[in-house]
Amino acid sequence: MAKKETQICCFCAGTAAGDMPLVPSPVFEGVYICESCAKQINSLFDQYRSAQPDTQKKNAVKMTDIPKPQEICKFLDNYVIGQEEAKKFLSVAVYNHYKRLSQDTSDDETEIEKSNIILVGPTGTGKTLLARSIAKLLKVPFTIVDATVLTQAGYVGEDIESLLTRLLQAADYDVAAAERGIVFIDEIDKIARKGDNPSITRDVSGEGVQQGLLKLLEGSIVNVPPQGGRKHPEQKMIPVNTKNILFICGGAFEGIERRIAQRLNTHAVGYAQAGRMSKEERENLLHHVAPQDLRAFGLIPEIIGRLPILTNLNPLDRTALRRILTEPKNAIIRQYVKLFKMDKIKLSFTDEALDTIVDKAIEYKLGARGLRSIVETVMIDAMYEAPSSKIKKLSIDKDYVISQLQKANFESISNNIEQE
Repeated sequence: MAKKETQICCFCAGTAAGDMPLVPSPVFEGVYICESCAKQINSLFDQYRSAQPDTQKKNAVKMTDIPKPQEICKFLDNYVIGQEEAKKFLSVAVYNHYKRLSQDTSDDETEIEKSNIILVGPTGTGKTLLARSIAKLLKVPFTIVDATVLTQAGYVGEDIESLLTRLLQAADYDVAAAERGIVFIDEIDKIARKGDNPSITRDVSGEGVQQGLLKLLEGSIVNVPPQGGRKHPEQKMIPVNTKNILFICGGAFEGIERRIAQRLNTHAVGYAQAGRMSKEERENLLHHVAPQDLRAFGLIPEIIGRLPILTNLNPLDRTALRRILTEPKNAIIRQYVKLFKMDKIKLSFTDEALDTIVDKAIEYKLGARGLRSIVETVMIDAMYEAPSSKIKKLSIDKDYVISQLQKANFESISNNIEQE
């Protein structure tokens, strides 16, 4: 008669008793564990979990740390001149985003949903500068991406999911932190569909990209390539939930003023009705931009519905351009003064010189970017010669500005722009 095998717990070496059975392993024959050891192991796991940092708590935003909308707007005033309405919309949107992250949904059925925002304004009015400035203040991951490089999956260009790769990089690949971040999509107008007529060719960089953006803006779990670029089957993906990611879109929408004018004049007959609109309103038709104008421009209704907050940036007038030259913390003139100070040269500009630079920038109609182009042209010779000279002071006057622009053929370039 064969001897019965004795069952022994592999952890404490205890044998089975009347009220303490041993549980066999479903994988390895002859391996058992007792109830006491199982409880001790479960207790060790509980201690391990409690010792680990709670990712949600670590990334939680406290209400006391949230900057108020007026505080956010005041911070933006240090970098962006004018554009009060756009600052107000952005400040409120970011403040509400913070509150969404700090909301407690455990005892309340009401859940605050995000409101993505779209900025419309001419080139050089400060759309990207607003985004870069507000990124300095935020305590959540923030990234700026360009929509012009995006195409549908399978075509030359970048996949739409690569937008979130930059956000992951900004969050040091902390997925929980990235899922509470903010993405600024620049040049959103460049993905407008090319036309309403069906074609044998696919609109892979226009309407196709818009269709792909829908799931990101609405909120869904997206598989993101960690290094960006194209996705392929062998690549390991990182799942990211976009439900709590705030999207801010910006675009120049060149030519949308004509569509706004057509809409405003739909019920207007004769010159008397047109005369009711002030000269300022006629020059700044973007102030009247509406979702139907974006649809006429080429954005699909589904993506417009996912960007519920629509605001515009005003064209920069002469006064604003003059202030942009000297007042912001990163003003163009301040940058050049600092560059020359590093060579121990004191640089200064006369008021007449600054006025001349502003007048030329208005001729080009390139907004604040035109200011940098002109100042760079005016200062190129001085930056080349001054470091090797022994001068300690350099003053730029109106005559020097005009002579440098004439030397660079700026006058002929300006005339060609006016003729076009």
